Amino acid sequence: MTDVIIVGGGLAGLVAANEAAGRGRKVLLLDQEGEQSLGGQAFWSLGGLFMVDTPEQRRMGIKDSPELARADWMGSAQFDRPEDANPRKVAEAYLEFASGEMRAWLQSIGMRWFPIVGWAERGGEMAHGHGNSVPRFHITWGTGPGVVSPFERLVREHVSGGKVELAFRHKVADLIVENGVVKGVRGQVLSDDSADRGQSTSREVVGDFEHRAEAVVITSGGIGGDHDMVRGYWPEDRLGKAPERMVAGVPDYVDGQMQRVAEGAGAGIINGDRMWHYTEGLANWDPIWPNHGIRILPGPSSMWFDALGERMEAPYLPGFDSLGTLKRILSTGHEHSWFILTQKIIEKEFALSGSEQNPDLTSGKWSEVLKRRVMNKGAPGPVEAFKEHGEDFVVANSLEELVAGMNNVTPDVPVNIEKIRSQITARDAQIDNEYCKDAQVTAIRGARNYRGDRLIRTAKPHHILDPKNGPLIAVRLNILTRKSLGGLHTDVTGQVLRPDGSAFEGLFAAGEVAGFGGGGYHGYNALEGTFLGGCIFSGRAAGRSV
Repeated sequence: MTDVIIVGGGLAGLVAANEAAGRGRKVLLLDQEGEQSLGGQAFWSLGGLFMVDTPEQRRMGIKDSPELARADWMGSAQFDRPEDANPRKVAEAYLEFASGEMRAWLQSIGMRWFPIVGWAERGGEMAHGHGNSVPRFHITWGTGPGVVSPFERLVREHVSGGKVELAFRHKVADLIVENGVVKGVRGQVLSDDSADRGQSTSREVVGDFEHRAEAVVITSGGIGGDHDMVRGYWPEDRLGKAPERMVAGVPDYVDGQMQRVAEGAGAGIINGDRMWHYTEGLANWDPIWPNHGIRILPGPSSMWFDALGERMEAPYLPGFDSLGTLKRILSTGHEHSWFILTQKIIEKEFALSGSEQNPDLTSGKWSEVLKRRVMNKGAPGPVEAFKEHGEDFVVANSLEELVAGMNNVTPDVPVNIEKIRSQITARDAQIDNEYCKDAQVTAIRGARNYRGDRLIRTAKPHHILDPKNGPLIAVRLNILTRKSLGGLHTDVTGQVLRPDGSAFEGLFAAGEVAGFGGGGYHGYNALEGTFLGGCIFSGRAAGRSV
């Protein structure tokens, strides 16, 4: 007899399976994709984890504390709804975990981290508001695969020991509910499909299944692959009209189907209008999944212009306030924006999100990192490939040529060269002194006060229009779908709740389908590194509760 059924073989599902099996529970893990996709979205990630007051931070001269992290989290979350009681409790518990046992526990199962801690989502306004006050983004050696592999190894050990059974190509379509208690799942067996990880797979049905257990844990991920569902939840009152065109930051199987199944069976959904999408998306010139988008992880120096050619004001600067910038871009009535930068900036500051876009870090080898990021001249290979092949890039030796290229990319929304020139010229005039009135230039100099940014992340301030810093580069940026910040309402243990707040007995959830815990432990804003971290934390909680 199976004790626990887990629906979804991503990171949260693997963590939950390991924890439950470690307690002696017999686990059946189901996933609609093939074995080649075990690990889910986490495999494709950069592997960043939000942790607090770590040895890596202290070695970089960063002074962090649980109190500072809590202030940053709560200032970003801005919890303001009655239903935020459980999300707030999960956030408090995660902060205790992230500043306590998290690093030692993960290290004990084999994880290690790149020594330079990244500074993501900097906020850019008030100290009591949104953003990370200090760098907290710990990149795992091996990136996403380096996060997944320890838990996959542990689960496969449990498979060998008879405690875990893996059943791939099993699509759950219904929860078995008897007398108000979840007793199992039923669904369809899909035909085998050998498509590479992330690619679309067949939905041909070759059979049916029904399995029963004492508890069911849903760890099926978010809704970012279904753009109609994203638009259905889109908060137009807060962010503006939902974009007609977006690029997809996740494979098409990230479609929210299990959220709909659970809701149909009686589970409560909260904070569905809270979501996390990026404004620096590129159409992938070498796509893996449909409409595949890649995010630029920008340093602070690129000049950012909206679709109408207006330079965006602070705090809507690269790397500072994702959702504020999203709203600012959409306020123009258009869905794209532009970076204008130099070759010196792209060489130092451009990184692309994803394990496949960072082969040196994914390799986990210092020799590869040194070869690609220190010894090689030019931008990293994947960035240069996008610069050469990507439909969103324009490269030119003069501003006239650059703006003409931009207008060829977006002929329906042309920008005016004199308007662009005057704004860049004004910015360049601020570089000649160590002090200035330009908020972005001040932010660049502030970033370079952090050793990690100065070493590998932030270019020395220079004139954009000086030919010796060229060529000039323009990049059209698209809205890229990524994460759900709301979902199934749970308590701190992962117990799913009904719409009236009572326990939905027999049903648990973890990871993105539960808003990474509680039904939205981020509140309105994520601080980065909190998606993988939330999968690990909420998966562990659910696995220890079933």
